[in-house]
Amino acid sequence: MKYRPLANSGIEVSEICLGTMTWGNQNSQSEAFEQLDYALEQGVNFVDTAELYAIPPEASTYGATETIIGNWLKQTGKRNELILASKVCGPTAWCPHIRRGGAKLDRANIFGAVEGSLQRLQTDYLDLYQVHWPERKTNCFGQLGYEEHADDHDTPIEETLAALGELVQQGKVRHLGISNETPWGMTQYLNGATEKHLPRIVSIQNPYSLLNRSFEIGLAEISHREKVGLLAYSPLGFGTLSGKYLGGEHPEKGRIALFPHYQRYSTEQGRKATKAYVTLAREHGLDPAQMALSFVHSRPFVTSTIVGATTMQQLHCNLASVDVDLSGEVAQAIDDIHQTFPNPCP
Repeated sequence: MKYRPLANSGIEVSEICLGTMTWGNQNSQSEAFEQLDYALEQGVNFVDTAELYAIPPEASTYGATETIIGNWLKQTGKRNELILASKVCGPTAWCPHIRRGGAKLDRANIFGAVEGSLQRLQTDYLDLYQVHWPERKTNCFGQLGYEEHADDHDTPIEETLAALGELVQQGKVRHLGISNETPWGMTQYLNGATEKHLPRIVSIQNPYSLLNRSFEIGLAEISHREKVGLLAYSPLGFGTLSGKYLGGEHPEKGRIALFPHYQRYSTEQGRKATKAYVTLAREHGLDPAQMALSFVHSRPFVTSTIVGATTMQQLHCNLASVDVDLSGEVAQAIDDIHQTFPNPCP
């Protein structure tokens, strides 16, 4: 396993971060424990979760993932071996079970959320605490076509950052991050930290994969110049880049088969691009999933690639991608496909 600095935090995180959102729904506690044990054996020291999880969000599984991780930490006593990250929800009108659908990114909501996470995780601090998505209405979760919205009732980013800064002062949170953010939002967090002498964000967690390289437009430059690394989520596009859904296949326990409304990576252009990438990998004797992950690992603005798995076989394959180096020929062919199918699944 290779390690990279988490901005200027003094922390080094593994090139692969273990994603956990299936734990408590698609995966049982025992299966999650097995994943954690194996990941640590392979050198993974970075685990990402959220108060929202398990996915898809439901009242019956809210906080289940954090609870599972907390039970593992209590059983193993390995808290000091992990860089542990969680997230606070943005507005949740679509999740009425979370703070009665009225979650905001103000001090009261943030403090309530972090206390709940710490209790479920059975720890007294988080290494990284992230804003899961913006409170304001903007382009995230694949939304295109920006529309103007009145922000009269939104919590100002400066207020959100100030509340998060209090948690850092109290020692409940070591470092801060954002997620599903835009270039404007990212600069607001950075400027707010400078102007108000508040903690700087050290990471941004956004989608990034062969099917969605939109991070390269705007955010990559800010990430590079401000030293705020990308924690890349959905690097396999809900597993589509493994090729398992090609030809209309729907593996019985695959996420798209279980949750057919997850169509972000199943567009017509996305299927064509996926077929091209999978064909390229197989022509060069590469596992398609490992090629896709290796591409993400290779980006200079990526701090860590978040991988999730529902089976141990998938986890073995995903973690082994750190040993896959793409040849110049493969890298050029990837760019050629990208030119033909640019960002088919934003």
